[in-house]
Amino acid sequence: MAQLENIEAIEKRLWGSADNLRANSNYASNEYFMPVMGLIFLRHAYSRFLMVKPEIEASLPSRGGVTRPLTKEDFSSKGAIFLQEKAQFDYLVNLTEGDDRAQAIIDAMEAIEEDYETLKGVLPKSEYQELDNDVLGNLLRTFNDPALKKATGDIFGRIYEYFLTQFANQSAHDGGEFFTPVSLVQMIVNFIEPDHGSVIDPACGSGGMFVQSAHFIEKMHKNPQDVATFYGAEKNPTTIRLAKMNLAVHGLEGKIQKAISYYEDPHDFLGKANFVMANPPFNVDDVDAEKIKNDPRLPFGLPGVNKKGSVSNGNYLWISYFYSYLNAEGRAGFVMSSQASSAGGQEAEVRRKLVESGHVGAMVAIRSNFFYTRTVPCELWFFNKNKAEQMKDKVLMLDARNVYTKVTRKIYDFSSEQLANLTSIVWLYRGQSERFLELVESYQRRSLDETDNSVSALDKFIADIDGVIGKLKEVDGETTSAFKTLCDDVKSFAYNSEKIAEKWEVLPSDNNGLHKASDLIEPQAETSRDLIKQIDQLYKFVEKQAKETGEKGLNRAIKELDEQRKEAVEQLKLIRYFFKQAHWLQERFPDAELADVEGLVKLVDIEEIKANDWSLTPGRYVGVAPEEEDEDFDFEETLRDIHIELKGLNEEAAMLAAQIQKNFEELGI
Repeated sequence: MAQLENIEAIEKRLWGSADNLRANSNYASNEYFMPVMGLIFLRHAYSRFLMVKPEIEASLPSRGGVTRPLTKEDFSSKGAIFLQEKAQFDYLVNLTEGDDRAQAIIDAMEAIEEDYETLKGVLPKSEYQELDNDVLGNLLRTFNDPALKKATGDIFGRIYEYFLTQFANQSAHDGGEFFTPVSLVQMIVNFIEPDHGSVIDPACGSGGMFVQSAHFIEKMHKNPQDVATFYGAEKNPTTIRLAKMNLAVHGLEGKIQKAISYYEDPHDFLGKANFVMANPPFNVDDVDAEKIKNDPRLPFGLPGVNKKGSVSNGNYLWISYFYSYLNAEGRAGFVMSSQASSAGGQEAEVRRKLVESGHVGAMVAIRSNFFYTRTVPCELWFFNKNKAEQMKDKVLMLDARNVYTKVTRKIYDFSSEQLANLTSIVWLYRGQSERFLELVESYQRRSLDETDNSVSALDKFIADIDGVIGKLKEVDGETTSAFKTLCDDVKSFAYNSEKIAEKWEVLPSDNNGLHKASDLIEPQAETSRDLIKQIDQLYKFVEKQAKETGEKGLNRAIKELDEQRKEAVEQLKLIRYFFKQAHWLQERFPDAELADVEGLVKLVDIEEIKANDWSLTPGRYVGVAPEEEDEDFDFEETLRDIHIELKGLNEEAAMLAAQIQKNFEELGI
């Protein structure tokens, strides 16, 4: 959790360092792109190598006191790749100024390609000969940042994706089409559960769909390479290299071929895929209709054709292709422009046939600003050719536009809990109430666990503030009273927590039992909020009196006390946070069964869709969510958000001013 809190700062610092080297060289972004991504690949691979190595070594068989050597198969089974010593990042970063770093990096890449046939000719090599020795040294040191020494694979994955995005923003690639927000990929994976057979992405970009599918399979304690095969198509050779690198760093292999999917099916997957996942380019209008008019992947016919003989909009080509790739039991999930779900003309006719097939499973509306490189809203489409009979003429409409977490001023995302809550609605749609109840129970258990952790944090805060109070020359009655009240309330809180946990343990885990459990936990969750107010108030009392004494020796003690206060407050917030996740689910689905929820979800039948011009736009059916009073409005957090936004605007203003100045200088003005 602590790593995630700092990841944004780490990303920006790394990018700033790397981009500064480019800015002070003769290299354009597209020349610098692959060498930098290659080094991140090596560092990411080394991070995963170190993460799994101890576990592998502990399980190695030995004979006659001799343990067999490590093999690449050992690492592949753990979602990592084997690295010879010369390919390990520590070896490269410790090279001296007298060493030929370019050749050493090339040797490292070749060593990996020797061990992994699928990477032959994929990793950057000759590109490093174009970079100066000192530049390479600085780059290696940049990606050996101390903050990354203990980083997990997931953290490095985010950094990898961040650099992809930044290069996309610099037009180092084709409009950032290769990058799909991880949370949207995870939602697609969660909904269709690609746990076996053939997984195909006809617009695979950097391979994120495959990586997240593999993570899903790993959580089932299975080896992705044993149960699934990944097939991809991508038109851009550079992006294909990135995809293969991305798969390799996670110990995966994929059959990715260069192809323009509008005209080609390189894997001959018509009617064969178990799962289809994709984020295709939106609203393409230059596909040659003559070339595809008889394509068997268009079972519902061509969408509209313009006067130039081109398909007016390629969205429904993709939709049709994804549908046609599925076998008789196949499932698909993909990102699509929000325009497509209510488009008119011939596209509406294709949509009608799709709906009438009975294979449209769900539609999910996503608000704008989820994409790093595009601000537009989108929708996720889900097909299922093996729907339950009672669901054949129904479509699940889920409007998730009001469910989001603000990451930065420009970027929104789902928290892991929001993602789980939305996924649980699909479980109810499938009649999997037991999974829904398990999620509710997990939130309740987490709330109780955080209660235990909070008692320890509160005891530490009380001990620390008592120490500071003891150093004050005078303590007013208000402070003394507040301190005593907090001590008493914390004792009561700890006692009640223990009793609640005991009662919770013996309650049944059925729906009725979990509702009783929520009633049991709720008062304690509310008390946690009251304790936060008490802690903040008492700290302010003590801080004020410490300042009034003017003693310099108290400054450090007050600063340390503030850190302890923050820790206790953040810990207490978690109690109510996890309780509210359970409450969010139970309030909307009290019977642990799918129900229509205003502004969120509705199960719609074909007749209603027909009455709405065959529209598949969720917002058209679910209505508008009633406004909720925000009882947890945090004034300080709001001020922080405003500060972040102002900081971002100031940074943009400075960048624009610098660019304008540079333009004037180039014009000789």
